[in-house]
Amino acid sequence: MKRSTITIFSLVAVVLGLIMWGVSTNNRFVTLNENIEGQWANVQSAYQRRADLIPNLVSTVKGYADFEQETLTAVIEARANATSVNLSAADLSPENIAAFQKAQGALKGSLDRLLVTVERYPDLKANQNFLALQNQLEGTENRINVARDRFNQSTQAYNSAIKRIPASWIAGMGGFEPRGYFEAEDGAEAAPEVSFE
Repeated sequence: MKRSTITIFSLVAVVLGLIMWGVSTNNRFVTLNENIEGQWANVQSAYQRRADLIPNLVSTVKGYADFEQETLTAVIEARANATSVNLSAADLSPENIAAFQKAQGALKGSLDRLLVTVERYPDLKANQNFLALQNQLEGTENRINVARDRFNQSTQAYNSAIKRIPASWIAGMGGFEPRGYFEAEDGAEAAPEVSFE
């Protein structure tokens, strides 16, 4: 009788231990997932900050009557396109992140062209409002980079956790899927061309 009681208690202890491990593992995945969502909110906030600066930058530049209207229009259109791509934290697949990144990259490209064009306007380059906006834009680009790096670190921790055996079994049962990363844009490995015409 004692031997069967010990066996039953041992079996119950093992089952309870497995259940507690499963719950603990699931809770860790939930925490890692929430961290990704928080980091994604920081990424969106940094991009929104850039989008919010653009109308002020465009208004300041528009004050110079002979400034290239085509350049300003490209910036305005790229901003509209970039802000129209909304991606929730639940939809962070590699494809969706690539589409978001493409729209944001187009906006950054148009801003870069705007800033290069400004070089031809010494009065504009000396304008205090423009200089302040340019400094804010540079700081915002740094914030975007930091937010993206932190998002990728959170995503890597989460993706690694859900793929490890035996925790991957709990991930499969709980519906935890791998998340996408921000990746370098095509052509990022090439040095940018600089022209002083």
